[in-house]
Amino acid sequence: MLEQVLIHIHNWFQVDISPGTYTIQDSGITLPFLQDGQYFRICGSVFNDGLHQYGPAMELLQDETFTGAVWALAVPKAVVELSEEIAAWQEKYGAVLDSPYTSESFGGYSYSKASGAGDSTGSGGWQAAFRARLNPYRKLREI
Repeated sequence: MLEQVLIHIHNWFQVDISPGTYTIQDSGITLPFLQDGQYFRICGSVFNDGLHQYGPAMELLQDETFTGAVWALAVPKAVVELSEEIAAWQEKYGAVLDSPYTSESFGGYSYSKASGAGDSTGSGGWQAAFRARLNPYRKLREI
């Protein structure tokens, strides 16, 4: 969910971009310019593009050699925690939001799902529900 949040706010919290040719071997990559636990983004890879967290607990990557860039990131702890909160919210309300139905009725039962700008109950998606809390981190466009 963190990657989706960073894409949505157009802010990767870049510290540095290191272009070059990189080799992922034995499902890992050595990046001496990163610290354990630091987030980084791979760009230009066939199999491993995206957001990753460096260190011993890093998810397994697919072996390859690619010419691209590795972005060193400094994602604030508050943004990471907010993305975890968004993931929990999405887990709770996602099925309702993905439903193609806005209302239903049968027997003596009737149900209507709100539509519009969004609120804390789920209408409008996580982007609308968390807009005010994401706005301080938002960039107008990605550089």
